[in-house]
Amino acid sequence: QVTGYLDDCTCDVETIDAFNNYKLFPRLNQLLESDYFRYYKVNLQKPCPFWDDNSHCGMRDCAVQPCPSYSEEANNLAEECEEAKRLGAVDDSLSKETRQAVLQWAQHDDSSDSFCEADDIHSPDAEYVDLLLNPERYTGYKGPDAWKIWNSIYEENCFKPQNVKRPLASDTGESFIYVTEWVSRVCVEKRAFYRLISGLHASINIHLSARYLLQDTWSEKKWGPNITEFQQRFDEVLTSGEGPRRLKNLYFLYLIELRALSKVLPFFERPGFQLYTGNSGRDAEMKHLLLEILHLAKSFPLHFDENSFFAGNTKEAAKLKEEFRLHFKNISKIMDCVGCIKCRLWGKLQTQGLGTALKILFSENLIEKIPESGPSYGFQLTRQEIVALFNAFGR
Repeated sequence: QVTGYLDDCTCDVETIDAFNNYKLFPRLNQLLESDYFRYYKVNLQKPCPFWDDNSHCGMRDCAVQPCPSYSEEANNLAEECEEAKRLGAVDDSLSKETRQAVLQWAQHDDSSDSFCEADDIHSPDAEYVDLLLNPERYTGYKGPDAWKIWNSIYEENCFKPQNVKRPLASDTGESFIYVTEWVSRVCVEKRAFYRLISGLHASINIHLSARYLLQDTWSEKKWGPNITEFQQRFDEVLTSGEGPRRLKNLYFLYLIELRALSKVLPFFERPGFQLYTGNSGRDAEMKHLLLEILHLAKSFPLHFDENSFFAGNTKEAAKLKEEFRLHFKNISKIMDCVGCIKCRLWGKLQTQGLGTALKILFSENLIEKIPESGPSYGFQLTRQEIVALFNAFGR
């Protein structure tokens, strides 16, 4: 059980649970099932910019290198790869009507600078994906390749000194303590950055544990909670005390994204803004639901106080803020190195969602100046950012 207060916040776990489970999530879930929010345009074919993707199960065709002679290991690898290919494939089927509709949606898009490495959504490789047809769940993507991704994110992008090692799967509990001690000593901004990444990691691990492939036969596939998988990642004893901290970091991530939703209300309140899908009645209904969710977010009594960020020396604060942005941009690029397509989809979507939340929190002055009618020149959100923001928060 994770209970009590969260570090660096005035909020506690119980308050968030009650607010989310009974008030916010049922409405949010309804919103995410609508056409505007279920289709996400993404380029899943971008090459990894940091290393040659020589993983045993390459992304494009998931082919296994032929072996000169039969070995049990090679056979197991082929089976594992086939499973990862099957479970990790993205269902890209869209109806003819949807394909025609999404062509019109692009005309209603806006553009702006961001915290994320933006996909070129006009690239021939970019395509709309139906998120409801591609739920985030266990795909068989694991082992050294998956660890390489997370190690790159933590080692290179969390303001962490080289001598502080993040534990690998085979490590003892000692390095867990080491990383925890380091986190407690750094400034609030760097600590927050680490906790956001840890929270994102926890979120992804929870989803693959909660939607695990329990039965796979020719007649049916059965998905459900895998308690053992969950315990390996979050049990206090099995993780040398680190598991509950990971879960608390998930709550921290929730608070940051909730705060962003409460701050961005003026952008969506403008009469000229619409969740355009071409069905005016349904679009008006969804905008009403969206505003209801944002007002609810604003009413939350114990918001994270982002004024504690970058509050010191102006020059130092500006430097740290830019570092923050570049570190996060780097993480969004690493998502193009994920070898499983479905994992890549949800990784890109959730990092773009968090990047959009950070962009909102760092644009407060611009948001306050948004005119009630007419274009919003100072602050913009693209359709991609809007879809990513709400779906990441939904995760």
